[in-house]
Order: sequence, then structure tokens, then C-alpha cells
Amino acid sequence: MVKKVKMELFKKAKQFIPGGVNSPVRSFRSVGGEPIFVKEGKGSKIYDSDGREFLDYCMSWGALILGHAYPEVIKKIKRAVEKGTSFGIPTELEVEFAKEITEAVPSCELVRLTSSGTEAVMSAVRVARGFTRKEKIVKFEGCYHGHADYLLVKAGSGASALGIPDSLGVPEDFTKHTMVLPYNDLEAVASALKTQSKEVAALIVEPVCGNMGVILPEEGFLKGLRELCDQYGVLLIFDEVITGFRLSYGGAQGYFGITPDLTCLGKILGGGLPLGAFGGKKEIMECVAPLGAVYQAGTLSGNPVAVTAGLANLKVLKKKNPYRPLEEKTLVLCEGLKETADSLGVNIQINRIASMFTVFFSEEKVKNYKNADSQSKKLFKKMYHSFLERKIYFAPSPFEANFVSMMHSDKDIKKTILAFSETLTKIKD
Repeated sequence: MVKKVKMELFKKAKQFIPGGVNSPVRSFRSVGGEPIFVKEGKGSKIYDSDGREFLDYCMSWGALILGHAYPEVIKKIKRAVEKGTSFGIPTELEVEFAKEITEAVPSCELVRLTSSGTEAVMSAVRVARGFTRKEKIVKFEGCYHGHADYLLVKAGSGASALGIPDSLGVPEDFTKHTMVLPYNDLEAVASALKTQSKEVAALIVEPVCGNMGVILPEEGFLKGLRELCDQYGVLLIFDEVITGFRLSYGGAQGYFGITPDLTCLGKILGGGLPLGAFGGKKEIMECVAPLGAVYQAGTLSGNPVAVTAGLANLKVLKKKNPYRPLEEKTLVLCEGLKETADSLGVNIQINRIASMFTVFFSEEKVKNYKNADSQSKKLFKKMYHSFLERKIYFAPSPFEANFVSMMHSDKDIKKTILAFSETLTKIKD
């Protein structure tokens, strides 16, 4: 009876939407069963169409660092909507927002707004090619940079979860200029750039991977990338769609002290509304039209409602500076989960940084795409559905990050650790 509404909604959704969802990983294909349909969210909780409350660690895939329906952000959005939902004409808000981004993110001397992280990445790559007059780009196995054709090569995320390394509909000609290298392998990068740097416009990387599970850069990896790009005249692009304003107010580049040439932003930037941005050094960004010959545009770029939400979000983060408390809260959670597993004789590894983490059922530390891909999906599925029974919502894939928000309480953390103990006791045999 409880699941009746959900089952009917999913059945209806599949009549009108491919697979019943608007993004593949939401389908529960990698964990089995049927997705829940959310009706509303507040704080650290979401509420589904059947009236059930779940403690949420997906947090709109990391976008909601303040939690669901943060009052100050919602108040600003309501006021903005009353003034108009779209103009397609410059606004004062855009200027204020761009100023805030350039002051926060070390690499961004100039910034251009988009409507999504995918658009931001597409645009940054185009700018890199236009500025350098070179065509090839380098990416890493398991790093997901949106669904642009030429970046859907060993792209992690939904592709990993569904066992699809590439996508149908992408001609080989579209990917022939994309080189794919192992993440955390500086020797491979050095070798590739030594022989092909004259053709390589840019190297794009998630400074912390979040789409093959959380995979941290090994010590010296990001610094080495910066040095190699400088040595060979290749632009370094940080895809900070996930890590931007998540690891610190200055993103991963502020956290690690490594400044790329171009940066892509999304998720947290929009305060829960569709919004992205790309920015970089002035001399590079001046290639963008109308100043330069690299074309980029968007009817809803700088949308007043989205910019209002994003600006309100950033102002709260800047004022409250919640990064250390968030990291401490996440540490308590992850240590509690690990201690619980150890006490029950279950092998797990938890990759964590700041307020993002992934639980892997593995004896060894997960360091790369292939290592992550070998994890026990069977145990993850069992854990996932046991968590759902206990009203805890994780990202529905073993290859996605989970996130702690400002609204997760100590009580929430204790509840999660207890649920994990009950879950492992249930599934370990």
C-alpha cells in the first residue's frame, strides 16, 4: 500500500519519458528496484510521493550544500520570480554574481555564465582550442565532464554504473581528437605531451573525481599536471562542477593551491537551480565573443531567478564559512561507518575529502577507474536497499559521490551509523 503511488508514477513516467527518468542514474538500474519520486525537501530530509521521510545524502548530486529549501535562498527566489522569470537582457545581478565568482575562484579573472555544467565544459574546451589554435584535448579515464559528444569516452558516472564505456550516436570522428589517460598517472601524461603537445590544446581534469566514486588526486598529481602543462604549452582546465564551492569557497584550486588556466562550475553555484559558468585568465577569456572569435551564447544564460539563487547561496557560504564544520561532520560519519564495518568483519574502504565521500566494498584503497570498477556491486545493492528500508537515501550507484550538507545534524549522523550497523549485520552473510 505504501509503495502504490510510487509504482503508479514510475509506470506512468515510462509511458512519456525514456526509462521513466530524465537522467539515467536516477533509474535505479545499477541498484535494482524502482526509484522513489520526491515531493518535497527540507533541511537534510526529502519526502516522497508516498509520504515517507528519507535522510538525504545525494543532495541533488552535491548541489545543495546548504540543504533543501534553505530559507534565505527560497525567500530571495520568491522575490525574483515576482519580478520576472527571464529577460535575455543584461541585469545588475549578473554583474554582482560574476564579481563574486571572480573574487572567490583564483583562476577566474573573467567569467561567462551558462545554464549547466555540461555547457560550461563545452564552452571552456572550445575556448581552449580557439586560444591555442590546436585541436586535441586530454581527459582521464572515469572522469565525467558532461554529455558533450567528444567527452563521452570512458566517462564514468552513469556510463560506469550501466556498464556502457561510450555512447551510441557519437561518431568516431567526434572523439578522434580526445586522448584518454589513466587518472593519477603523471608518467602517462608526460609521455603523451612529450610526443603530441603540439596538437594538444588542453588537459581537462576533475581535481577530485566524483563520478567514479570519490577518487582523490595522489600527492603531487595536480601540481605535476600544472607543471607539465606549463612545460608543453597546454592549457589546464579544472572541471569543478562538483568541487567548486564544495571543498572550500575557492573550490579545489583554493583547497590544493593549484591554479588552472580555465575553470568550469555548476551545481552549488546555482543554489539548486540550473546554472553553470566557465572562467579563466583574462587573455584567454577575451577570445570569447563579442570580444573574440570563439562563439558562445545562451538564451537563459544569466537567468535572473537562477542568478538570484546562486548569489544568495554564495553569500550564505561566504558569511557562515561552514567548511571546517562540514569536514568534521563528514569525518565523524565516515569513521563511524568504517569502525562499524571493521567490528563486523566486513571489508570496506571510504574515500573522503571535505564533505563528499563514497563507500566501496573493497579490501584495498580505491585509487583509479579500473580499481573502482572492480568493486562488489552485489554488496552495494544490498546495502542500498537496506538503507532505503531504514529511510536513508544514498546516491543510487556505487560510482557516485555522497554529500553532507549544513543541515545534517549530529542526530542524522548517528542514525546513519546505526542503520549501517543494522544493514551490515543483515547482509554480511
